[in-house]
Amino acid sequence: YAHGKPYPKSRFCRGVPDPKIRIFDCGKKKQPCDDFPACAHLVVDENQQLTSECLEAARIATNKYMITNAGRDFFHIRIRPHPYHVL
Repeated sequence: YAHGKPYPKSRFCRGVPDPKIRIFDCGKKKQPCDDFPACAHLVVDENQQLTSECLEAARIATNKYMITNAGRDFFHIRIRPHPYHVL
């Protein structure tokens, strides 16, 4: 994450809207991670500010890809970053 807030004072942003992303876990949520044969992480080398729309689009794309290729009950996706800043 980038250092500091995008706005210097909170009086500029009175009402904060709810984030667009609502679901942070997809797939088979109750199964432990050790039961799956593989694990993959998407890691970024640079500090970036991601919007909630970007996280929601990434979740929808990966969920659709994994359902078509692996099946509905053979994966677990977790979105770790939560949108805190208002951009």
